[in-house]
Amino acid sequence: MSNEKLEKQSSAFTLSDMEIFIFPDLFYALVLANIMSPEIWKWRDDPWFKDIEKKSFSYKINRVKQYIMDHYTFNLDLETWGLTTKERELARFSEFITADALAQSNALFGYEGDKYYFSIDIRKHFGLDKYTSDIIPYWKTETVEAMNAFCHKPNYATGAGECVSLATMYAAAMFIVAKIPLEKIFLIATPLHSQNFITEKDGIITNNRRIVTKSMWYNGTMLSAKARRAIENEKITIVSHISGHIHTFYDEATISPEAYQTFSKSLNDYLHTNLTFETFVNFLRTEQQYWSCFQYEYIRNGKPCYVELCKIFEYERHSKNTLTNASRDALFAEIGGEEFRLTRRTDRLIMNIFEQYLNENLQASFDEKRRFFEQHILECPNCPQMEKLFDALHAFLNIEPRLPSNVKTFVKTEPIEISEQLSREEVIAEIEQKTSINEVAQLALFAARRMDLVDWQPFVKAVVERNPVCVDALKDLSIYEIYDVLKKLSSESIYDEPNRLAMPDEVWNFQVGDGLEKAFAMVAAIINKDSKNTVKLTCSKNLAKLKFDGKTFEFLTSKNLDINLNIPFFQSKCKCC
Repeated sequence: MSNEKLEKQSSAFTLSDMEIFIFPDLFYALVLANIMSPEIWKWRDDPWFKDIEKKSFSYKINRVKQYIMDHYTFNLDLETWGLTTKERELARFSEFITADALAQSNALFGYEGDKYYFSIDIRKHFGLDKYTSDIIPYWKTETVEAMNAFCHKPNYATGAGECVSLATMYAAAMFIVAKIPLEKIFLIATPLHSQNFITEKDGIITNNRRIVTKSMWYNGTMLSAKARRAIENEKITIVSHISGHIHTFYDEATISPEAYQTFSKSLNDYLHTNLTFETFVNFLRTEQQYWSCFQYEYIRNGKPCYVELCKIFEYERHSKNTLTNASRDALFAEIGGEEFRLTRRTDRLIMNIFEQYLNENLQASFDEKRRFFEQHILECPNCPQMEKLFDALHAFLNIEPRLPSNVKTFVKTEPIEISEQLSREEVIAEIEQKTSINEVAQLALFAARRMDLVDWQPFVKAVVERNPVCVDALKDLSIYEIYDVLKKLSSESIYDEPNRLAMPDEVWNFQVGDGLEKAFAMVAAIINKDSKNTVKLTCSKNLAKLKFDGKTFEFLTSKNLDINLNIPFFQSKCKCC
């Protein structure tokens, strides 16, 4: 097996952000692994989704969103999947990408973003400041089974996962439960975040656990500001789709050119909107430096009264009513009488002037609206920020996504044809059938841990080299103590099916594991204790046997896997710790 193939296939078991960046085929392989898993298909039997197939698109996506909100939390704990070093990762991937290239697009190797992240200490932002500058987290992406297993960890009441995990699970759930065609679902990776874009209606972005419609994108709330952050401040490094992917650094792309064109147009339409009074007020919500420049005229008890914009927004924060919709009168009824003035402030602009103009000139160009605004902005000489307002407003309403260039060599691949009308069994059959002619389908079997259908060498490589949490926890114990500790763990596997296996760090993090999974955890611990002996691992008839240094250790297993492995000593450059 070539080194590239071995690294890519072994990466499908550990799925770190770094591995997905280097091998972008892994991004969609995890989506397919989650689609093959029985876990999300079980959601369809939950009463929460009763008769969902009869409902509207909006109902479906909101139902999926709320289910994810209720059952999963966002997790970015650096210690969950352990730490590695820049030196180790650069050595591992040196034949695939340079350190300079990584520094341009990977937050762990120097990238800080063009605006937002440049102004903060990136290492402190992610909690890395307590480690040396060379230490970085693995940030492994979880399968849906590993996400569910977080409920076994202390202080976790539900499942959990980081942004890539949530994005790939969302894509699978939208397909399985909401029955949205995979052709309409695109995964987007930036150096610091992953989310999805769905080309339905005006477009939908999934952002961690939430969804963001086009109207929500421009509503000026704190949640929307957080959702906008990545696309506003970062370049998009990978777009992944059922037809393939496109990567900012690689000259070849496998995504369908037509699909990429559809995505690019739809995303651009989503990221541009018209200037209306509603979007103007939404913009002002996000820009507090302009609040002191505006007041609103309102007829109260038959008389014109004036209330400052900052007061309106203060009351909005504690109300379901807003200034820009039919609930305006209800909002003003909530505002205390002492907040209203009978005379207008001469140092503040009256918002009603802009409201009337924008409502009466919906088809006017942006430049025409700018000229009208600039005429009236001159009436507010005491506000030094006003001259910057329209440039900031334009940026709020019009984002130019920095997508991978479409000047690529597009390589046509054999399509994976999965309809939302297929059963789980039919989906799995299609993926398995395409494994010999579609690399993403093949990698999906590795990501899904289908050990009955894949080579063991990549699995063993991942077990030995990239399970630092388990290795570190057991490093000071004797061989017999390691065996005793592992034997005492619950014998439950996070993968219910008999042909799928958890990695050692999953066993240790969740303190559960089938006997064969515990045996592999013991292998990782032994190999990383600098032993020069070979570990022999066999499994048959519900018994896993590990032989090492003349000693035999046995584990009962319910995994239906026959194996006979001689695992050699790995050189120190490959060790976890």
